[in-house]
Amino acid sequence: MSSQKKPNRLINEKSPYLQQHAYNPVDWYPWCEEAFEKAKKEDKPIFLSIGYSTCHWCHVMEKESFENEEIAKMMNETFVNIKVDREERPDIDQFYMKVCTMMTGRGGWPLTIIMTPDKKPFFVGTYFPKESRYGVIGMKDLIPQIKKLWEEDKENLLNRANKILDYVKEEIETKLKKSNLTESILKGVFAFFSSNFDEKYGGFNNSPKFPSPHNLLFLLRYYKIYKEDRALYMVEKTLKEMAKGGLYDHVGYGFHRYSTDERWLLPHFEKMLYDQAMLLMAYTEVYQITKKEVYKKIANQIVEYIFRDMLSKKGAFYSAEDADSEGEEGKFYTWEYDDLKEILGEDFETFAKISNIKPEGNYLEEATRELSYRNIIHISKDWKTLSKELNIPKEKYEIINIDFKEALEYLAKRGDKFDFR
Repeated sequence: MSSQKKPNRLINEKSPYLQQHAYNPVDWYPWCEEAFEKAKKEDKPIFLSIGYSTCHWCHVMEKESFENEEIAKMMNETFVNIKVDREERPDIDQFYMKVCTMMTGRGGWPLTIIMTPDKKPFFVGTYFPKESRYGVIGMKDLIPQIKKLWEEDKENLLNRANKILDYVKEEIETKLKKSNLTESILKGVFAFFSSNFDEKYGGFNNSPKFPSPHNLLFLLRYYKIYKEDRALYMVEKTLKEMAKGGLYDHVGYGFHRYSTDERWLLPHFEKMLYDQAMLLMAYTEVYQITKKEVYKKIANQIVEYIFRDMLSKKGAFYSAEDADSEGEEGKFYTWEYDDLKEILGEDFETFAKISNIKPEGNYLEEATRELSYRNIIHISKDWKTLSKELNIPKEKYEIINIDFKEALEYLAKRGDKFDFR
């Protein structure tokens, strides 16, 4: 952050996320009446951007657009711009996220809302690139289009905004009327999960795949009530596959936010506190039902991770860990072949076979679709195949059993992220 850059209004905010944007050339306001009064007075729409401090795509959109002088100038001329930290104002985030998911069928952060000065949204989305690509409009094209519509066809935009709010209101009222749970609803939910279950890799639907532990907790209760073995099978299959994949941090423990592929291999490397809490519940409850040590082991490792890395020195827990390190997403969690060979020593040959570690790397970069010369630690083969190839009993490598103490010490010396206490 250069001292020569002029700060905007966010410099006086307490939120770390808003502080991150305090030196953007965008004329940001926090959520305040001053911003809405300015929009009314100058007859401008509001550009509302919602995110949080460890959000990878928030960083990307900031770097591409909000730090760009050209885009910032367009934004300042067209909009009154407001930044909101979803962790500081979950009420604002919840409402506009509901609008986004209802209108587009998806959500996420950064959440982008363009709305009238009286807070009625007429355009919603998430991340937008600077330039239009792959069928997604970029900020450079989006802003002039909104400006033209606001100046030449404002009445239609206002009508659209009112219709969106009416639709949201109707949807909420309909759900409230259907709030009574019945047995048929429970069985319908189970049938939905069963038909959308990935029999090969666990989880539901295709990529991207989220852990969604609340779904698993529902299935565990369904199993308890109806003695439905398939409910327990879906949970066990999912939890085992997730823990074998790159979604799980086999070195430092804890789960990343979601997988970009159906195999749980390449994650979005951010780690959320609430995911750890919910997955801890899921692994603990499955252990209580099955008494299988593999689930107890993962539960204990989640706890170890939380208290080692997510507990601040002041006693409060951090809400998330950033996906980015050294300016790259996931660099901290991926490994070069020779580094692993040096760290693991005599264990390396066995480990390489288990996790498909390769000199050229074992995954394709999401953006370039090319090998990166880095490796994600995961378990690449089923246990039946592994036991035949390596002559190792299944129970020994139920979930990778190599001692990663030296790897953790190596990371500590690098000083990238772990704070050992």
